[in-house]
Parts: sequence; structure tokens; C-alpha cells
Amino acid sequence: MVKIPLLDLQSQYEGMEQEVFQAIKGVYAHKLFVLGPEVKELEKEIASYSNTAYAVGVASGSDALLISLMALGIGGGDEVITTPYTFFATAGSISRLGAVPVFVDIDKRTYNISRHKLEERITSKTKAIIPVHLYGQCADMDIIMEISRKRNIPVIEDAAQAIGSEYVKNGFRKKAGSMGQLGCLSFFPTKNLGCMGDGGMILTGDAELAEKASVLRDHGIKPKYFHSLIGINSRLDTLQAAVLLVNLKYLDIWSEKRRKNAEIYNELFKANGLLDIITLPFTEFNNKHIYNQYVIRTKDRDNLKTFLKDKGIDSEIYYPIPLHLQECYRHLGYQRGDFPNAEQAARETLALPIYSKLTYQMQEKVVDTIKDFSP
Repeated sequence: MVKIPLLDLQSQYEGMEQEVFQAIKGVYAHKLFVLGPEVKELEKEIASYSNTAYAVGVASGSDALLISLMALGIGGGDEVITTPYTFFATAGSISRLGAVPVFVDIDKRTYNISRHKLEERITSKTKAIIPVHLYGQCADMDIIMEISRKRNIPVIEDAAQAIGSEYVKNGFRKKAGSMGQLGCLSFFPTKNLGCMGDGGMILTGDAELAEKASVLRDHGIKPKYFHSLIGINSRLDTLQAAVLLVNLKYLDIWSEKRRKNAEIYNELFKANGLLDIITLPFTEFNNKHIYNQYVIRTKDRDNLKTFLKDKGIDSEIYYPIPLHLQECYRHLGYQRGDFPNAEQAARETLALPIYSKLTYQMQEKVVDTIKDFSP
């Protein structure tokens, strides 16, 4: 049986070994393993790529969120509005500072935070908004930023899955992470731009926030052994930065191949008459979706996942339990039914293989197998 993995890093890195090894050897040669020159170079390159003025390398995407909140002075009792349909780190970073995550339901088609329901959740305690650019597509940022300006509430973009994606609306064209006061990236290996471990980046156009984030990631030190702030240890490893500098050269190629694979899936599902049992991913008009995940939805999701696995095809559920129903957030008092779109997505969504080296024949097998499953 030919197996089709959800992600195949082995094939993605084929032919790149010498470049990567050379980059690692360069770090070994100068021995500046913490905040070495490759980190500074990567910060400059990512800021340029994302059309922002500043970038600050940190140890993970989770820490990027945490330090961004710290840079804004978020603390005990403050409220931060976000989505219940995202990876736990989005809300977890809020809670770690003693602040309270306030959830808003998602748009049923894009899975991103609903712009229609956001403003009604704002109170006098609201100190930030964290929209998530889920699966590689930007949230509806022109409306969110309009609310931000009107209510004087800063926005932190969770762009962990969305580096390189673009938001286009009413003449408004921006890269993910460049629209809010702060933007957060993750370089976890499964991301379109991944490293060989954990890594993250904070983006901002604000010099003061950039400086504060830079100090906070290094124990609040400035200068050495003098602590103006209480920070944490969250420095991007030089080795990871060196690997990311190599991978960054291929990012647009990899993302475009994912976009092409998404088009092929869409065509195959339509050609096989499967749109009555599955819903294809929806892309807002003119947006550039980079497909960190290709997510379909179907009523019989769990049985389909099992069927695919039995046929050697990997898939994944992102995410089976929305955050407002997680045990650790029971104290917030949310009930089943509070956010019906998020809850329905948790029951019905399934991510299929979409990586850049996925072949047409593999995609045909995925679609044919789903067709075999359909009644």
C-alpha cells in the first residue's frame, strides 16, 4: 500500500542538504549560538518580506504572542478578544499573564473571527484584539483595524500559519502580520516556513514596541545585568535562524505549489461530483491564501478520517474541541452552543495532505478514496 502522509519534510528538503549543512557549519565556525549574526540577518529579511519595519526573533510562535501581550502591558484582569477556534497558544498566552480571553464566534466559511460579532464583545476592560489568520488566510482586517482605531484598542495578529499570505479588500493590500500593532509568526517545522525545531518572530512597525519586545525576550536586560523590565528567556537560536535563511529562499515556491495543489483538489472534487458531501475551502475574493492547511468539511468527518487512514492516507483534525469548551477554561462559564460556528467546524473539518511535493497522482488517490467512501 502506498502511504500518503499529511506532511513530508523528507521530500521537501531533497536537494537542499548542502545549503543547510553549510549554513549550520557557518554557525559552528563562529560559535555565536545565541542571538548571533544570522538572527539579525533573518530579522531584517523577514521584516522586508512581510513589509514591516521591525522583526524580533523569539523562541517560538507561542512566545511571540506572549511577548507581544507583555509589550502592550497586558496583565491581571485585562480582557483580550480572540477566537475559540485556533491552536491553544492563542488563548494560553493571554491566560499566562492573568488576563482573560474573551471569545468571539468564527465566520462559517473562512473559520476566522467574525467581524460582525467582534465589536459587541468590547468592554471597558478590553485591552487587545487577537485575530487569527487560520489555515493560511487572513482574517477580515480592514474591519478589525477600523474597530481598533475607533476604540483605541491594539491588534496583535496571530499569523503563525500565514506568513506570505495577503489580505486584499477595497484597495487595502497587506501582508499577514503587517496590519496590526504587532504580528506573530511561528517557524514550527510544519509551517510553510519551518525550521528544525521551535522558532518564532514578532513583527511591528512601531520602533518602541520592537525595542520593548527585544528587551523582553532576553530577561528584560538592557544593558547586560541591568533589568529595566521583567522579561523571559525567549531568544531565537542562531542555528535555527541559519536554517530559516536557507528555507526563506524557497518559501514562495513552496507556498505557490500548495496553492496549485489546492486548485487541483478543487477541480478533482468538482469533477468527481463530491460537492454534495464535502465543502471545499473558501477563499475571500482576491485574498492570497497560502494553505498551511487544506481543510474540507463533511458531516461524517470522523468515519471519513478512519476510512482514509485504513487506505494509507493521513489527515488531521484542526481542532476537535474549541477553546471555550476546553476543561481548563470551564471557569469562564461558556456553554455548548455559545459559539455554534466554531462548534460545527470542530465536528466537521478535516485537513488533507497539501505539502509542496504532493504529486497529482497522490491527490487523485485522496479524492478517489473519498469518492469510494461516499454513499
